[in-house]
Amino acid sequence: MLKAIIFDCDGVLVDTERDGHRVGFNRAFAQFGIDVEWDVPLYGKLLQVAGGKERMRAYFEEYGWPANKAAELGSRDELIKALHKAKTEITAGLVAEGALPLRPGIVRLVDEALAADVRLGVCTTSNPLFIDAVLDLFGPDRKAEFGFVHAGDVVARKKPDPEIYELAKMSLELPVSQCVVIEDSRNGLLAAKGAGLPCLITTSTYTVDEDFSEADLVVPELGDAPTINVTLADLGELAAEHAAA
Repeated sequence: MLKAIIFDCDGVLVDTERDGHRVGFNRAFAQFGIDVEWDVPLYGKLLQVAGGKERMRAYFEEYGWPANKAAELGSRDELIKALHKAKTEITAGLVAEGALPLRPGIVRLVDEALAADVRLGVCTTSNPLFIDAVLDLFGPDRKAEFGFVHAGDVVARKKPDPEIYELAKMSLELPVSQCVVIEDSRNGLLAAKGAGLPCLITTSTYTVDEDFSEADLVVPELGDAPTINVTLADLGELAAEHAAA
């Protein structure tokens, strides 16, 4: 019997990357007077690096650091921290303004889970401030039902390393046969599978062409009526099939 669903945030709860995080990074760069703008194709490439701070560091290592700004703030590390803080505040604001709605089927599936006493959790590399803003979209009653949120730098190694899902297993104290992960990216899929968890993929803007051959099921979205692609019963079947494999 299914007893827990673990959600990724970006691309799963909200399709955030193109019109949320990318916009937030660009506005943060402009705010700091850094002449950098990540267009849609470039950001797609940068998404191969998990974590916003790591993404900026990878970009600057390849294309050059804004040396004056790093010196002004004391170090490259301080620049990354300051940029990421500004970017998080900007993207949380976008969510609060309603610019980034929950994806189709998410509220429906959460309600199905709550009605069946299925526990809910989130595992994401996003900053805790940002995921808090996303969970606000569910309303206070549903938000309170998320039993744990593992976010940001809570683990040392980010996806595709399975560490964050190993932490989720510790939080749940359930056998993997009673849990399902919902992800949207190959990095997330590899992290879930590395922890021995069944994983459903709901593709997002940037991940639709990624390799999901290891996934238990791949859908374009969870869906709302009349086009419902995934129900709670479907997730229960995935968990059972994973346990029997």
